[in-house]
Amino acid sequence: MSESVPRSAPLLNIANVLTALRIVMVPFFIWFMAAGGADHGLFRWLAVGVFAAAIYTDKLDGDLARSRGLITNFGKIADPIADKLLIGSALVLLSALGELPWWVTVVILVRELGITLLRFVVIRYGVMPASRGGKLKTVLQTLAIFLYLMPVGSWLAGAAAGYAAVAFAVMMVAVLVTVVTGADYVAKAWRLRAAGR
Repeated sequence: MSESVPRSAPLLNIANVLTALRIVMVPFFIWFMAAGGADHGLFRWLAVGVFAAAIYTDKLDGDLARSRGLITNFGKIADPIADKLLIGSALVLLSALGELPWWVTVVILVRELGITLLRFVVIRYGVMPASRGGKLKTVLQTLAIFLYLMPVGSWLAGAAAGYAAVAFAVMMVAVLVTVVTGADYVAKAWRLRAAGR
């Protein structure tokens, strides 16, 4: 009696649709941030809402993909790209508005773009899925950016400086984890390439 071969997940599935939706949300987030500028008013709140919704789809598509067996190579590649588009645009806009030091944005973006390119270079040898460290990095980056995005300075009064210090501290932890996990991905890519050759 022959063993049944597990059926691969279809490319068009709910998890991949949510990933694509997250990519579509990025231009709306950018527009709201640019329209609001340095004014922490309605457009800033709309940007926060879009950012939060996009981050929720990131968790939801991952949960659905794992629970329903909908993991595909497209999802493994597109999901981190969607994250990088959202996080990268948020970092650049925050720095352009003078709310986040440019060196933080440069360090994170160089790491993110470098690892994305590395994934494509070694894809002939195999796909590198997101690791636990990579997921922790994304969570920390997301939390730090969310703290920076929140237009709370106007109603925190005397506590605004303390809030800014907390946001900066979380961002520094995110930067540290970003650099460490980046080095780990480089090591994994090297091993994957060596095994493939």
